[in-house]
Amino acid sequence: MQPDPVIFRDLAYVFVAAVLGATVAWLARQPLILGYVAGGILIGPFTPGPVVSDVHTFEVVAEIGVVLLMFSIGIEFSLSDLLRVKWVALLGGPLGIVLSAVLGAGIGALLGWPLLQGVVIGLVVSVASTMVLARLLIDRGELHSRHGRVMIGITLVEDLAVVVLTVVLPALGALESGRLLVIAGALGKAIAILAPFAYLAWIVVPRLLLRVARTRNDELFLMVAVAIGLGTAALTQALGLSLALGAFLAGLLISNSDYAHETLGRLLPVRDIFVAVFFVTIGCLIDPATVLGRSCSPSSGWWSSVSS
Repeated sequence: MQPDPVIFRDLAYVFVAAVLGATVAWLARQPLILGYVAGGILIGPFTPGPVVSDVHTFEVVAEIGVVLLMFSIGIEFSLSDLLRVKWVALLGGPLGIVLSAVLGAGIGALLGWPLLQGVVIGLVVSVASTMVLARLLIDRGELHSRHGRVMIGITLVEDLAVVVLTVVLPALGALESGRLLVIAGALGKAIAILAPFAYLAWIVVPRLLLRVARTRNDELFLMVAVAIGLGTAALTQALGLSLALGAFLAGLLISNSDYAHETLGRLLPVRDIFVAVFFVTIGCLIDPATVLGRSCSPSSGWWSSVSS
């Protein structure tokens, strides 16, 4: 049975769009992710020209890009790097969410929205994308700067806050009995991952990587490292947390070993390929006409649907 040739044609579209978009972004001295997204718009179903037949085919590939990027960032960081900014992240993350909710309520009041609706919109927009932020910091060479560590720490705290928000938001409209128990259960899932993390970081993973390294098989070493990254990400997703958070934690496990730089060097080329596919896929989902129409017309359907 021969593979579907449409898949390979779509892959060609994606990578050509990524190359063209990245080239234009580089010439314009803009982040490469903007070029990837612009390239995705060009091959999306909302613009004329070549079109990817099924964008959803690349969604799994795009998720792999998220995992590999956050995994590699975790390898580049260390627990000591995060502990230096722990209080800024632990206080700044929740404070940013609260301020965003207050700002959403204030803007909503000016627009005539109900108070609850403004608060919910503020909570939704308060959570930054760790994936996008990390890529921007890498492109600017600021990942290991102090403000870079602070920003990554805050977004990781926000990833944990999403666990609570996804439970709280549906129940905000009604005071349901047992809601606190549900929230406590969600937090318990997070603790179930974070509690054994220190033991794995300091004892299990370094010993495992040492034994694999003694085989002097580079391919086997890379496979074990990737298995740790994907496995941890899958576990966090199964417990209701984000893939990005799990992949980052897995990277921190590797960073504590003596072979972190060796693993990172082999991982970077693969990571960049999947990250490009991720942002091109995002571009394919954007309808430029809809975005421009909504931004130019305050009385468009989006405003009416939000305020209704």
